[in-house]
Amino acid sequence: MTKHLIVILGPTAIGKTKLSITLAQHFNTVILSCDSRQFFKEMTIGTAVPSKEELKQAEHYFIQNKTIFEPYNVGQFERDALVQLDSIFKTKDIAIMVGGSGLYVDAVLNGLDYFPDLDPAIRTQLNDTLKISGLETLQMQLKELDPISYQNIEIENPHRVIRALEICLGTGKSYSSFKQKPKEVRPFTPLLIGLTAPREVLYNRINQRVDLMIQDGLVSEARELHKYKDLNALQTVGYRELFGHIDGDYNLETAIEEIKKNTRRFAKRQGTWFRKNTSINWFDFDNTEGIIPFVEQKINSNDL
Repeated sequence: MTKHLIVILGPTAIGKTKLSITLAQHFNTVILSCDSRQFFKEMTIGTAVPSKEELKQAEHYFIQNKTIFEPYNVGQFERDALVQLDSIFKTKDIAIMVGGSGLYVDAVLNGLDYFPDLDPAIRTQLNDTLKISGLETLQMQLKELDPISYQNIEIENPHRVIRALEICLGTGKSYSSFKQKPKEVRPFTPLLIGLTAPREVLYNRINQRVDLMIQDGLVSEARELHKYKDLNALQTVGYRELFGHIDGDYNLETAIEEIKKNTRRFAKRQGTWFRKNTSINWFDFDNTEGIIPFVEQKINSNDL
């Protein structure tokens, strides 16, 4: 195939945005974001969306293009992204996709898994359990029913945990067993580039990013969104912890430390997800000079 999608992957705070802009400028193309936290226009500081200056350096799609009041899921994103790519590939041979949401990346590259219709009462019951007993109770239930999914989904995201449990309880089969269908055939060839760093380096970058978000006004942003805290879009690290502080559950210092801790956990989960994919070509985050020659060689030789 003559159309290529360069996919930039890696954990949060690793430097994906900077690399994607460099590649977009070099190949004179555009960037699709598949970061599920950056779709929503009301969430800016806590999702680390590209700055205004970065957005000017390359054309971006799927950045703050939705509202938290409009339900949006991975299936809708898959359809929207494929339509956008079809339009882009009419005039360009290369496009860039970037983000840390592994499920959304997989949907674009391989298609979504099929799940049967379920009794809505199951989800209602699980949401009640979440409110009464907390997320950890649901996490332990998932660990018992489907340890594979427990290891691979975003375990700190209540929506993901409830969805996996809903499948387990509604079908009598594990959520992971439904995720083994053949891959979709796409009209483009993907080239996956991953960024990595030693754990202590990545964790320091995460801690520094959280401190910068606080300086930039994340607490005020969370206060503005607090009345909508039960919306699915806001079940997100960085906001959940500050909502707890605003509700009086703990002080601000504790909330900030919880954000750092949960973001580190999230990065670890991202790493687990991406390491399963043997198609990813890994580069050190601070030694990316060889990526452009590598991409050019792969595309020109059709060695993909």
